[in-house]
Amino acid sequence: QVQLVESGGGLVQTGGSLTLSCAASGRTFNKQPMAWFRQAPGKEREFVAAISWTPLTYYADSVKGRFAISRDNAKNTVYLRMASLKPEDTAIYYCATKKSEAWLTYYSTSRSGAYDYWGQGTQVAVSS
Repeated sequence: QVQLVESGGGLVQTGGSLTLSCAASGRTFNKQPMAWFRQAPGKEREFVAAISWTPLTYYADSVKGRFAISRDNAKNTVYLRMASLKPEDTAIYYCATKKSEAWLTYYSTSRSGAYDYWGQGTQVAVSS
């Protein structure tokens, strides 16, 4: 049974920072890409960032320069460092990974349908 457990969410003021963590268990994820998505109330789930095992990274334009994704393969954990937070970053943040080790194009990597395993999400709220 694969499990992804996110943590680190909370309430922060505009301009503040948070670091999210996602711990994977049930199998090792040394080479599988891992990603963060988010879903705001009334909106569709959207891609935030992804990281390969080498690591290569992709970011959504809306977070580029403010968010940083990283991973610790020894701990089976992926992180999302979020800085200069804005009210529009308010959402539930989900961690995801896949069975395949392939690192694909940005278009393919940013699709939620490309991922096989999801966490339960962690709430991030940014006050204005």
